Amino acid sequence: MCAMFSKPLTPDADLRPLDLSHVQPLWELVEANRERLRQWFAWVDADRSVEDVAKYVKSAMERHARDEGLTAVIHHQGRAVGAIDFHDWRPLHRYTAIGYWLAAPAEGKGLMTAAVTAMVDYAFTGRGMNRIEIRCATQNRRSRAVPRRLGFVEEGVLRQAELLYDRYNDLVVYAMLRDEWVARRT
Repeated sequence: MCAMFSKPLTPDADLRPLDLSHVQPLWELVEANRERLRQWFAWVDADRSVEDVAKYVKSAMERHARDEGLTAVIHHQGRAVGAIDFHDWRPLHRYTAIGYWLAAPAEGKGLMTAAVTAMVDYAFTGRGMNRIEIRCATQNRRSRAVPRRLGFVEEGVLRQAELLYDRYNDLVVYAMLRDEWVARRT
């Protein structure tokens, strides 16, 4: 995967490719937001130390080097506030999926909508993808608002598709096709 450059999102926010300088800031964000993130993400329990986050960052950087995905960190006012990634990168089929999370104090500022927009633009125009999916737990109103706001099509619900600790979550599947995105942007 070609290197992704830093991408401005708003006058005081940008996307930056994940690198080792993000280990400590991401650890601090997860710690500060652990209980809130835990209600939606099982990976939170796997990140129990700075070393765990360092392993994740190195693994994500290796996936990027192998052209198997991309993780970017969302910065607002010079500080890391969340992350976004292509976690199911399939260039042969011109398909990918986006996942994201944001620290509570950064919510409600349009940062995630801007970050998803930048990633979608990159996938469609920079990488030739044709389809992008976003899957959200049916109960996660804030996460579901992002693809809706951007015009993604709600394609259906995958029943009990995700085991999260002691319960199953139903996931709503949203998708955008390249020609739909281009039509919306012009």
